[in-house]
Amino acid sequence: MSVTDSLGRPTDRRTFLARSAKAAAVPAVAAALGGVLAGPAAADTTGLPDYAPIPPSALGPAVNAQGYHVGRVERNLYWVTDGTYQAAFLTTKDGVVLFDAPPTIGHNLQRAIDEVAGANGVSNKVTHLVYSHHHADHLGGSSLFGRDVERIGHAETRALLLRDNDPARPVPDTTFTDRRTLHIGGERIELAHLGTNHTPDNIYIHFPDHGTLMLVDINLPGWVPFDSFNLNEDVPGSVAAPAKALAYPWTHHIGGHMGRLGTREDMAVYQQYVADLIDGVKAALANVDPAPFFARYGDNEWAAVKEYQAAQTRYAAGPVVRKYTGVLAAADVYTESTAFVLLESIRLDLGVGSQVHP
Repeated sequence: MSVTDSLGRPTDRRTFLARSAKAAAVPAVAAALGGVLAGPAAADTTGLPDYAPIPPSALGPAVNAQGYHVGRVERNLYWVTDGTYQAAFLTTKDGVVLFDAPPTIGHNLQRAIDEVAGANGVSNKVTHLVYSHHHADHLGGSSLFGRDVERIGHAETRALLLRDNDPARPVPDTTFTDRRTLHIGGERIELAHLGTNHTPDNIYIHFPDHGTLMLVDINLPGWVPFDSFNLNEDVPGSVAAPAKALAYPWTHHIGGHMGRLGTREDMAVYQQYVADLIDGVKAALANVDPAPFFARYGDNEWAAVKEYQAAQTRYAAGPVVRKYTGVLAAADVYTESTAFVLLESIRLDLGVGSQVHP
């Protein structure tokens, strides 16, 4: 099938469907960033930068007319995406176990469950909801499932949700601290807290009978991390997370974001991307001379530091952007911001580059 896009450019069917999916996901992206789409409005895009094309390998299936895609992972484990966020669910003999409830998917979660349950003649009632971590962008649809649902999460998730007091995110009824194996409707789900990473409470959700690991907000399959290294609260813990993930036996990865499932190769590529940035940051700390910046700005310490660190960030990020453009989507968009976060962590957490005054 040969078609053209809205600008008359030739494109194949896969690319056309992927662009359609992204267009449908625009409201979800805007909502996730706190924007309100009141209706069409003219926008001045003059001067906006161009970015590298998205590799086809980063794109997932097109969403349907209601704005979601639901697909089978293995057997009775399914995933749902709006092109930007992801959730998962297990159908069991006793009902449905849902994993996360992103508000951008919202009521489409139940629609996806209804679709699968209707096709397979099983119950569509959500009986359990497992929280990956406390962030509202992954749990803000939890209240849609009412009070008659057992919510399960880490003990720190409960503490953080009690602090936040958000009615959209009811606190977990059942908690654990280190590990917990759930046996629900004849299915087995392994939950583990292996140290802090993206947040203090972010957990590993393993489906040993379905060859799948759900680890949210670490590796976004096919893409570089979101701004500032996914806003990770514990940078060394987040750097260590892929190795912990790869220690599990799994084939499929549910990363919580973007439009497709991940693979072990995706996790390894992401791990190498971060390692390359760390190498670049260490080289920048050793090779970028601060003297010209402090000489230029005199008493304005913050200006000198700002421009010095910007130079270090460019030094570290440049080779990585070139290496991963065409390999990971948006390598030219967010790599510099991730390099800056890694720079600060390597300086402050690891002490690399610190000098003791003689």
